[in-house]
Amino acid sequence: MMKKRFLSLALIGALTASLLAGCGGSKSGEGSTAAEGSAEGGSVYYLNFKPEQDQQWQDLAKVYTEQTGVDVQVVTAASGQYENTLMSEMGKSEAPTLFQVNGPVGLANWKDYCYDLSGSDIYGHLTSDSFALKDGDAVSGIAYVVESYGLIVNKTLLEKAGYKVEDIQSYEDLKKIAEDITARSGELGFAAFTSSGMDGSSDWRFKTHLANLPIYYEYQADGISSTDAIKGTYLDNYRAMWDLYINNGTADPKELSQKTGDDSRNEFLENKAVFFQNGSWEYGNLVGEGKFTDDDLAMIPIYFGVDDANQGICTGTENFWCVNSQADEADIQATLDFINWCVTSEEGTKAMAEDMGFTIPFDTAQESSNLFVKQDAELTAAGKTPVAWNFSTMPSEQWKNDVGSALTAYAAAPSDDTWAAVKTAFVDNWATEYQLANQQ
Repeated sequence: MMKKRFLSLALIGALTASLLAGCGGSKSGEGSTAAEGSAEGGSVYYLNFKPEQDQQWQDLAKVYTEQTGVDVQVVTAASGQYENTLMSEMGKSEAPTLFQVNGPVGLANWKDYCYDLSGSDIYGHLTSDSFALKDGDAVSGIAYVVESYGLIVNKTLLEKAGYKVEDIQSYEDLKKIAEDITARSGELGFAAFTSSGMDGSSDWRFKTHLANLPIYYEYQADGISSTDAIKGTYLDNYRAMWDLYINNGTADPKELSQKTGDDSRNEFLENKAVFFQNGSWEYGNLVGEGKFTDDDLAMIPIYFGVDDANQGICTGTENFWCVNSQADEADIQATLDFINWCVTSEEGTKAMAEDMGFTIPFDTAQESSNLFVKQDAELTAAGKTPVAWNFSTMPSEQWKNDVGSALTAYAAAPSDDTWAAVKTAFVDNWATEYQLANQQ
């Protein structure tokens, strides 16, 4: 593990040195503003993090090019491969001019490549400074979307099983209903949960998004927002939820290592399961001709058995745009112009709200038509507390991968011993990876 980390840091250092040499020094933009530059002759290369919105970004880039004549290339990394793809692409002569980090941990690896956005037009449109990712006084990244995730519900199937969404107000309610559906799955013709796939296109739902819940509640209990050593106070709740998923799903738990994100989505679309853990970004894949309508769907919290009466949907962001400070000045300005157009123009804000289903944190935003976004807002208005996205404080990708491997092994052979390996990956590896990431 340590060798991998040293190799990663060495590669980043080598890339930094080579790109600085090729560019004649850093172009961080410190002390300047975006308005001072010129985009003449510049172009944009956006390395997109979100595969589910690839086509929408391609379409929006085409509109921008038609309007301005500025070439915008969008390349989308495969699910779960963004960091590896970014590292590879940054080593090329035509590197991305626009890329993404997931928060402070991601920024630590890439801050030398982040243009200071404090003087940019887009920064002036943020609704809150909390959506700015800072390195000292520099604005290194800007959140471009706020999203929500929870349990997506097929209301029609739930009603066929004899229940309503309103019947689910706690983990115990969810457990009772899921286990009843499993007991009657032969006659009902469907399962409670879609497959909890641990293939790389799906495992982030559990090693990151579900793993956020025990982190969130530990942070809440301890009054902190990050830690160098997680205690694992709520890992029993994590186990209970994971058991619920794998014992009441469409797939044999031993087969989960091969199950993909597409498998899970397709099972839901084919009415094979009532519940599907995913987020507001999935909305566009679930509705439309031959699919569901808003009347068929709902999103509810991932009730965790800690503070169910007050728990809302998990809401936050790990999507921060960064402009490559090592790019040519014209490309930097072209990129600044492009992202500002995306969040201020009618075409851009409409595409982000309607086509992508985004809630964007800018004063120019259009209201999203996304059902799951609306339901999140309704729960918050009713006094429920949104669960913060604390997974941006997870110490490394290696930590996530270790937790994912342990979860997969546990699913294949559940026991106290295999769960002990999950605890080790969660707690011990957190401290180890944190120390590696923060070595001076």
